[in-house]
Amino acid sequence: MQRGLAEVDASFNSKLPRDLPDRCAGLSDEERSASFKPRLRVTTKDLLMSSGQFVVGVPALAGSATLNRKRNPLPPEGGTPTMENIMFIRKFLRQTDRGLLFYRDEFVALIGPGQFLKLNAFGHYRLEVIDCRMLWFVHAQLDQLIKAPAIQKQLGVIDLKDHERALVWIDGRFHKILPPGQYAYWLGIKEVRVEVVDARTPRFEHEQFDTIVRASGADRLLTVYTVEPDEVGVLFIQGKVIGTVPAGRHAFWTGQQTVKVSTFSTREAVLDIPGQEILTADKVTLRLNAVASYRIVDPVKSISQIDDPKQALYRETQLALRTVIGNRELDVLLADKDAVGQELANLVRQRANSFGLEVQAIGIRDLILPGEMRELFNKVIEARKAAEANIIFRREEAAALRHQTNAVKMLAENPTLLRLRELETLEKVACKGELKIILGEKGLTDRVVNML
Repeated sequence: MQRGLAEVDASFNSKLPRDLPDRCAGLSDEERSASFKPRLRVTTKDLLMSSGQFVVGVPALAGSATLNRKRNPLPPEGGTPTMENIMFIRKFLRQTDRGLLFYRDEFVALIGPGQFLKLNAFGHYRLEVIDCRMLWFVHAQLDQLIKAPAIQKQLGVIDLKDHERALVWIDGRFHKILPPGQYAYWLGIKEVRVEVVDARTPRFEHEQFDTIVRASGADRLLTVYTVEPDEVGVLFIQGKVIGTVPAGRHAFWTGQQTVKVSTFSTREAVLDIPGQEILTADKVTLRLNAVASYRIVDPVKSISQIDDPKQALYRETQLALRTVIGNRELDVLLADKDAVGQELANLVRQRANSFGLEVQAIGIRDLILPGEMRELFNKVIEARKAAEANIIFRREEAAALRHQTNAVKMLAENPTLLRLRELETLEKVACKGELKIILGEKGLTDRVVNML
């Protein structure tokens, strides 16, 4: 059937003058029919199909491709059809255009720039015009078109398997990342560079990494994780710990394997352990608030052995507090809290190292006694301070008496010093402004007179 239609088209084309397109321009259908009627001779024999059947209708020049016996009947044997019974495909293609000629939806030729005229008597031909400036050639029949020899020389083809991705640069600038599939682009329009990458290697690394991950659409094919300078990342692939990744940006292909990066801070952190009620060795209930400082030194061990490193340290510190405080009496505990903190740090540090933590220090921040115990301690402290004050008073009083005794001995041994002491006393008395002397004993009067 296809061969027969092609023979009929060839028969029509052989009977048309070469200047037909230019002469037909601007004429109506009646004028075309009248002008070329003597020159066009198409017999019924030319319209026979290879199968021996008649074509019972020809589409009108401006009509559809369906056959219509009533509207377009065939002329009798030896008659001459008019231009209304013939349909042409006429198209001017620019330098940036390419035409795809199809016959019954099968590609037959690639049409270059220029004037194109094709007789389409039965409407089986179809011309699709493609603008090459769009660069990428997108078509529903791409998989068939790229196999045609006529079009292979005009297209660059990218055929990506399921595990492949393509990095595309256009005119020296990164354009986009292509997922698996078939792609084609017109050659000679722009400079295209393609780099095919195997996505079975989960981690994506490239010298133009920052440019590629910022490109439009890259987030659909790449998962980017950012690890801050004071952090370290742990890489999981298919749920298994692979190792650590340093600070920076890291990208991984999506759709191949399940990839996850968990980040951990390497800075020193502080953990509060509040409200711990503990019984001492002498049966006194205390309420303690402790604090611990730590940092993560082995994130792989931390995430693989425990669910929550911070919670694990909290639990270990609680147990160590009960051990240390429970073995001490209250007086010993109050006397040396620093020693308690040191012992706590040694106990917790051994356990913390097993799950990747380094304990810097642990100390008791607050120690709270029960209400009755606080009153007793206040009384003890008050009595202790009163006793200390009395001792100090008696000590000072004894010292004063010793000083007086020594002064008496010195005055007795040195009359002149005694006389000076008397004069000093008299001077102080005279400075009062009014001196009243009451004399009782006779000998005392003479002594006062002599003194004055």
